[in-house]
Amino acid sequence: MRCIECGKAHDMAKPVYACSSCGNLLEIRMDRAAALARLAKGDLQRRPISVWRYRELLPVGANSKIFSLNEGGTPLIRCDALGRELGLRELYVKFDGTNPTGSFKDRGMTVGITKAAELGMKVVTCASTGNTSASLAAYAGLAGMKCVVLIPEGKVALGKLAQAMMHGALVVSVKGSFDDALDVVMKSSDKLGMYVLNSVNPFRIEGQKTAAFEICDQLNGSPPDYLYIPVGNGGNSAAYWKGFAEYESLGVVSSHPIIRGIQAEGSAPVAKMFATGADTLTPVKKPDTVATAIRIGNPANWKKTVRAIKESGGSASTVTDGEILAAQKKLATVQGIFAEPAGAAALAGLIKDVRAGELDKSSRVVCVSTGHGLKDPDVAISQSVKPKVIDATLDALGKMLEG
Repeated sequence: MRCIECGKAHDMAKPVYACSSCGNLLEIRMDRAAALARLAKGDLQRRPISVWRYRELLPVGANSKIFSLNEGGTPLIRCDALGRELGLRELYVKFDGTNPTGSFKDRGMTVGITKAAELGMKVVTCASTGNTSASLAAYAGLAGMKCVVLIPEGKVALGKLAQAMMHGALVVSVKGSFDDALDVVMKSSDKLGMYVLNSVNPFRIEGQKTAAFEICDQLNGSPPDYLYIPVGNGGNSAAYWKGFAEYESLGVVSSHPIIRGIQAEGSAPVAKMFATGADTLTPVKKPDTVATAIRIGNPANWKKTVRAIKESGGSASTVTDGEILAAQKKLATVQGIFAEPAGAAALAGLIKDVRAGELDKSSRVVCVSTGHGLKDPDVAISQSVKPKVIDATLDALGKMLEG
């Protein structure tokens, strides 16, 4: 476990989230030779596709008890109808909304909770705009740990809040933003002895990188040309890049995709960096978007995210809430995929690029859909036609259909 800036090594057997020398983020570095040796002894390609299919590439002890709900193995859906409409040769959606709690967060949480158990932790915590709290609560319950989640007051979608409460977490509503809640959570680690499982925890990223492995395997060992992905706190885009880069370094694949990070216009500090050429991030003080999962003004993982996007040869841009909601509706009506608003942001970015003529239409493109639409039912209902009321007769139905 090394600092992404100064390279200082840190002990993986201790709870730590930032470099003890310079305060920057930490990441797990894979020993390529050791990983190849472990893979040579296994039967990875014959196992069912899931997060733990890739156990040899995850930083957990060989004898550790794994806490899993069979996460991962989510479908890579070929979207021919939508591809034809956009004039694209090959378009896919990686639908992580089919994970056990309905979002990609489960990938990181199974590894994070397994590591927490290794470290002997009894209480886990996170700040969340919804999906992280739902996932952490479920996995903490599975592992018999106490769970405390902090959420920004009035800013969490109903479906996600219901999950965290039902799974038994102590839910605390903070007067302020997600960033305010995260600040309290980070301080709680030392002061209150709780184990933080936000994406600043490098073990979360390790679980999330398996989505990149899966995409390559689902495409028969050939990565896509482009990966469109929503960016909130930034951990997922960094995780995808880590997965693609590791698979390439191991010789499993011979190339990697260009990453296009998509942010909502009202919450776009990373996209602004790319637009202005800035070297440092300027936080958005009052982020605002219908896509609550990416309503984050000061992403903790911005350095990892910016590095990942740049190393892939990609960039970041914005979409409006209107474009996000239109993409959500399009995905549902044309392809049968019900994504939450943040889960449709990547498609919104793709549609915008296609219309602007900024994408080679012969490319193989994968859009990441991070969460299920039932996470935020209020938004879905608000943009749909209300049910019509008729008398319980065939005649009434016929007249309504004629209209």
